Amino acid sequence: MTSMKLQKLVYYSQAWTIVWADDVLFIDPIEAWDNGPVVRDLWVANKGTFRISEIPDGDSDKLSPEQKLNIDSVLNFYGDKDAQWLSDLTHMERPWREAFEQGRNTQLDLETISEYYSSIEPEVEAAGAG
Repeated sequence: MTSMKLQKLVYYSQAWTIVWADDVLFIDPIEAWDNGPVVRDLWVANKGTFRISEIPDGDSDKLSPEQKLNIDSVLNFYGDKDAQWLSDLTHMERPWREAFEQGRNTQLDLETISEYYSSIEPEVEAAGAG
């Protein structure tokens, strides 16, 4: 997949893990970049690569069964969307908008992420992502 799509799927995996498990999937901050939420360390690891086939130092064996289930749910819901669609969606959502209004590369607030996605959770779960 493209680097941009990976970033958005990682973002949504984090957001929904916060809502469903009341925990984070990873500790790296998520920043509000022009094309939507970005995990800088992931971007650096894949800098200059348009299509991503593997994540350097990625190890899915470190994930719990619940984390894997959450990620699978996110992929089932968002995985068939293209990168631009996902970017456009994040631009309509409060967590990215509020951070971006404070300035480029501002970190998205985890509490805002939790509040926002908790408010739309029934809609997403009904679509099969929870």
